[in-house]
Parts: sequence; C-alpha cells; structure tokens
Amino acid sequence: VTSQFLLPYLDSFHKQYPAIHIQIVSGRSHKVLGLLQSGKVDIAFASTPGEGSFETIPCFATHSIFVASPDYPCDFDHVYTLSEIADFPLILLERKASSRLYLEKYFLQNGLRLNPEIELGARSLLVDLAAIGFGVAGVTEEFVRRDLDNGRLRKLQTTFDIPPRSVDMCILRGVPQTAAAQRFADFIRESVK
Repeated sequence: VTSQFLLPYLDSFHKQYPAIHIQIVSGRSHKVLGLLQSGKVDIAFASTPGEGSFETIPCFATHSIFVASPDYPCDFDHVYTLSEIADFPLILLERKASSRLYLEKYFLQNGLRLNPEIELGARSLLVDLAAIGFGVAGVTEEFVRRDLDNGRLRKLQTTFDIPPRSVDMCILRGVPQTAAAQRFADFIRESVK
C-alpha cells in the first residue's frame, strides 16, 4: 500500500508541509490496525477493516487475480473455473494475510478449499516464485501491475470475478488526533474524493 498508493501522496504532502515529521510503519492489515487500536500510530491504511472502533475512508479498490510465468505449462487462452484454479499448484500468502483470508473465504463460499503448495510471508517472494514457474500465484492485481505490463507474469482468465476489496484510511473513532495527523488525514480525504 505504501509503495503502490501512498508514495505520491507522501511526496506531495511533504513538499507542502516540510516541517511535519511522518513516521511510517509498514505491515499487514491486522498489524497496522492493531497498532492503531493500541494508540501506537495515528492513522492506518488497511484492506477491508470491517466494522468497529474505526472511522474508515475508502481510498482505492483491489482485485484478486491468479498469475503465472508466461512459460508456465497452462493454457492462457483457456478460461479457468474455480475448481480448475484450485487444482493448480498454488502459491499464496500466509494464512494471516487479509488477502489470503479473503481469497479462501471466496473459494469456501463456492464449496472449494484452497490447498497451496507454497505459503509465503512476503508478497515479493510470491511474485518471484510465480515468475520462475513454481506455480500459479493468487495476487492483488494492483500490486503486480508492473510485472503484468512488462510480461514477467501473465494473468489467467477465469469464469469468475472475485469481488474487489477496499483499502481504507482508518482512524480511531472518537479519539482526538494530533494537528499533524489531522492535517495528513484531511489531505488524504481531499485527494481521494
């Protein structure tokens, strides 16, 4: 989220307000929401945080897709069903990743269980292993756009579309913010309108 979404906003904000110090803590949605809940950060950006003690401002949508190396032994012209995708040697993020949980929930709702051959903690390693032919990776399209555009990965066509998720700016509801955090939150709100 930081490199794919926030970087241009951080650049513009820093140029406009160079005296405001920003500390960035990166991590999975559950980690940054935990830091926000405990008061260790002022603002978190997380995928589909759900109801609770957070005020959420939608920033952008993400889409789950399946990709493989261009020379992976599959038919990129074929339109794959859910069960055909589930039968591939899958490369997925570890179970605690919100995108993995979301993917598993979608397949379970359609009567299928995902049994990945490889589970990883790092999104970049997931992409790297798919690119060298270790299997079919379940990824977030917006985060692999460069790899798709330069031909390092190819998207598999599917008979289904997994509903998009929202990446939201999250703030603790009813908790006053510092002037700097409020200024940054307002800047993001205005930018994503």
